[in-house]
Amino acid sequence: MTSPGEKPFTLEEPDPDAGQKSKRMALVASKGGLDEVYPILIMATTAAALEWEVGIFCTFYGLDMVNTKRMHSLKVSPLGNAAAPPPLKGKEFGVPNFISMLPGMTTVATKMMRGWMKDSNIPDFDEMMELCLESGVEFYACATTMGVMNVKQEDIMPQATCLGAAAFLDFAADADLALFI
Repeated sequence: MTSPGEKPFTLEEPDPDAGQKSKRMALVASKGGLDEVYPILIMATTAAALEWEVGIFCTFYGLDMVNTKRMHSLKVSPLGNAAAPPPLKGKEFGVPNFISMLPGMTTVATKMMRGWMKDSNIPDFDEMMELCLESGVEFYACATTMGVMNVKQEDIMPQATCLGAAAFLDFAADADLALFI
């Protein structure tokens, strides 16, 4: 209910001729595990669907998202992940951390996550990256990290731009939302 003279809340699209600028989101991807890049990709595709401008700065292990030699083999490491769910859906029990150290558990955890995503109708990593690119999400590879980790420009997907931290900070300074993940 609205007060007299108060404009009611609606979910109408903003008038593109009204001069409103679109929102901007700056994401810093610092981790390279499959379970760590999905939140970034989900946030990016959602914001892009809302017509936000989105830039993802891939630094340190997050550089694996755009490194063509590594991006198709991202894994889930269960070691040290206290929030890791049990391997059986619907079963509530803790998995002792030492089990995560057993050979093959990273492969098991990775396959489990891929299965959960598929069962939930969430696109796989490659499809999510394609959705990002199709919707205008910009990927930036951290120039400093590339030097530290000896990653060459030709190792980075062609759609990503090599960028220094200062240049990304200029982008992020104008963001409505900035997240370090």
